[in-house]
Amino acid sequence: MARLELSVEIAAPPDRVWVFFVPQRMPLWYGSEMDVRLELLDEAQDFAAGQKVKISGTLVRSGVGITAVITRHEWMRLLEWQFKDEFGVRGLQCWKMESAPGGGTRVHMLDDYEMPGRLGRISDALLMRWSVARRDHAWLARLKRLAEGA
Repeated sequence: MARLELSVEIAAPPDRVWVFFVPQRMPLWYGSEMDVRLELLDEAQDFAAGQKVKISGTLVRSGVGITAVITRHEWMRLLEWQFKDEFGVRGLQCWKMESAPGGGTRVHMLDDYEMPGRLGRISDALLMRWSVARRDHAWLARLKRLAEGA
């Protein structure tokens, strides 16, 4: 099981950062390398605890599909979901926001996942964990650029 914890400080107030944690804008920074789409399965306009979210996209000409269930949602403070993809990878992703000195926002990200099978755990330790960490850093950097208006 891999547990990655990252954080970024963004020179923007929490309300300007939070606007990127809605289904319509999250694809701008979350998984843009996948041409990602987020679809709330109950056709709501915003996230809420208990909702199912379908995350789909294309990565290197292959379709990718993930189903997530929102386990915690606190407006302008926290978004957490548990997920499972079509290859059996299961996990949890969580983003927490807090005010930072100077009117900015600190975003903490937790990415906790498990690859299926013995071979999956070996490949995770050797390859995937580093790739996932690099991807998560890129997501947070993209979020920072968008929220700061750069």
